[in-house]
Amino acid sequence: MFILVERGPFPNRPPPARIFYCMKILVTGGTGTVGSAVAGELVKRGAEVRVLARKQPQAGKLPGSVEVAIGDMLDPVAMEQAMRGVDKLFLLNAVSPDELTQALIPYNLARRVGLKHVTYLSVFKADRYRDVPHFASKVAVENALREFGVPYTILRPGYFFQNDARLKDALTGAGIYPVPIGTAGMAAIDVRDIAEAAAISLTEDGHDGQTYDLVSSTMLTGPGAAALWSRALGREIKYTGHDFDQFEQAMRARMPAWAAFDLRVMFEGYFERGFASTEAEVARLANLLGRAPRTYDDFATETAAIWKA
Repeated sequence: MFILVERGPFPNRPPPARIFYCMKILVTGGTGTVGSAVAGELVKRGAEVRVLARKQPQAGKLPGSVEVAIGDMLDPVAMEQAMRGVDKLFLLNAVSPDELTQALIPYNLARRVGLKHVTYLSVFKADRYRDVPHFASKVAVENALREFGVPYTILRPGYFFQNDARLKDALTGAGIYPVPIGTAGMAAIDVRDIAEAAAISLTEDGHDGQTYDLVSSTMLTGPGAAALWSRALGREIKYTGHDFDQFEQAMRARMPAWAAFDLRVMFEGYFERGFASTEAEVARLANLLGRAPRTYDDFATETAAIWKA
């Protein structure tokens, strides 16, 4: 075991003590957008990584050193097997009707087998949107984490920049930005910053019992996002507005009706109650990362360049 102390450009942040001792970390949802990024960041920091996946991932999806455990979060036997020899857990589960059960099964098993730490991926302002089904599930998991004795960190990210990478056809074809995020300003974050924050919480001391809001300086609005994509793509992009009936109907063509309704309630909540971040929240994340979080403008520019290439 050795301790590496680094000093960065953020003087208010204590020098991190990164402790490497053949630590093995289990990442659930490890082949998805966030989970695979977390696995990669953990490998960079010298941790051994095992990911839980329902099937063998495609070649190149994960770093070569990552171990894959095949199983389902709803299967306690498979979950307990995946935790054998593991020190810590990054707990992420997909939005689903049984999201709460998917999270609490591995959490209870983590308590049973004596894992040293659980980092849980929740959502920004989860407790203010308890009418949104998947937000309500996350609030319940947060409450369980705080009630029992396993050391934990809660990460609360805003809207993922990378969600909008799925809008390629709408942006490059029809020339529209179709997400009904309104005009008040919505907190958002780059998945790469989520991954780095998660890896820090799992490989450094000082994060037990902490809840971190993961938000960048970008405050997204519908017209603002359309303007950024217009500049990045070199063509006019129009914001389609916030007709939630139309949005839900469009989503039903791409996902189950319950999921389309869940998203509708979420975006309506953002529109009616706001989903804004504060300068203090952005500064706290910058202090955690040791740098400013990435901006949506940079993400759009990078993504547009990839699409053009």
